[in-house]
Amino acid sequence: MLTLLTNSLSRSLLYLRNLFAKKVKESRPPEQKDPGWKLFGKVPPREGAVKDPRKIQKEYETKSGRAGNQTSPRPGVRKNLDFEPLSTTALILEDRPANLPAKPAEEAQKHRQQYEEMVAQAKKRELKEAQKRKKQLEDRCKLEESIGTAAQIWNQEILPNWSTMCSVSHLLSYPAFSSALPVDLYNICLARAKEKWGRTAAPNVIDSSDRESSLELIKLDISRTFPQLCIFQQGGPYYDVLHSILGAYTCYRPDVGYVQGMSFIAAVLILNLDTADAFIAFANLLNKPCQMAFFRVDHSLMLTYFAAFEVFFEENLPKLFAHFKKNNLTPDIYLIDWIFTLYSKSLPLDLACRVWDVFCRDGEEFLFRTALGVLRLYQDVLTSMDFIHMAQFLTRLPDLIPPEQLFQHIAAVHMTSRNRKWSQVDLLSRGRGFPGPRH
Repeated sequence: MLTLLTNSLSRSLLYLRNLFAKKVKESRPPEQKDPGWKLFGKVPPREGAVKDPRKIQKEYETKSGRAGNQTSPRPGVRKNLDFEPLSTTALILEDRPANLPAKPAEEAQKHRQQYEEMVAQAKKRELKEAQKRKKQLEDRCKLEESIGTAAQIWNQEILPNWSTMCSVSHLLSYPAFSSALPVDLYNICLARAKEKWGRTAAPNVIDSSDRESSLELIKLDISRTFPQLCIFQQGGPYYDVLHSILGAYTCYRPDVGYVQGMSFIAAVLILNLDTADAFIAFANLLNKPCQMAFFRVDHSLMLTYFAAFEVFFEENLPKLFAHFKKNNLTPDIYLIDWIFTLYSKSLPLDLACRVWDVFCRDGEEFLFRTALGVLRLYQDVLTSMDFIHMAQFLTRLPDLIPPEQLFQHIAAVHMTSRNRKWSQVDLLSRGRGFPGPRH
């Protein structure tokens, strides 16, 4: 009996010891190396290593009855993706996933053709862009080469012989500038202009009956003269010179006064001549019949110039001439601005100076020949436009005009009509003995 009691007590003690040992073991907090995070507190990290996604996929296929080594009953169905497509175009050449029907042969061929067309278009676009970049690089190299050549000529030929190169006697001997104006005319007219400015108490009040009152209008126009150069605006080095020449001219020809556009002509002359010589050349130039007709707004004489121009327009560009007639685009819409400023406002300055070089030699005929050259250069563009777009295009020509191409088109213009030259056609138009353009 005692033995049984002892054995029972021993088993009870052993049970209790094991029970308390288990509770102590379970109550011991787990060691956390790197605590995880949830929205509102910390959570212990998951135990065990992270499984490989491929292993998870394989287990999923095994559980779903589609083991990786199971062959598809239908040919053409993919088993596994060897790589992930990098773009949607690559999907065209890929088969469908294993859980979808296989592509028909016709559809696969269609997708392949579409992919090949896309690749061909991309290659064509890349080739076109490469050719464009190559052309831009070639044009840039040509421009740099021309600038280098011009700099070499400037440094080796012009600067060492500046005293002879800057002589203006040859320029004043051209027909466009030659006249018997006295040398001190500029000082006389400038003194009168300064006296007029001194008497003007209210510069904003302009008497339209007095053409000399246009002295105040000059300031409004000078600010718009070659603004990209920043030398003729107020505070610039040539502001006072330009203002003085224009003011002196209004006192020299009060019947004409100042007309908008004169500042561009005077500015070009200032860039090439001394102040007094620039004034004489400016006065001589504006005294020519063509310029005087436009600046005095002599409508009857302007119409004769337009009629003579249309004769040669029809002779040289019959298709464009008919297009202009169809859209009722008359020469006065674009020619007035070109003639007013002698292209110094309409064309880039360097190109306008080249036009001036030939104009000084050939006279007013070259002004209208240049107009035909511009129309000939942009003939294909203009024939596809309506009235509004043509007027906008011609009143604001592109900033980048290829000089060589323009002068090639100018040289291709024939200034003869029915065996008559420009001067003869102009005289006949004034006497109305010439039938004018054919309609």
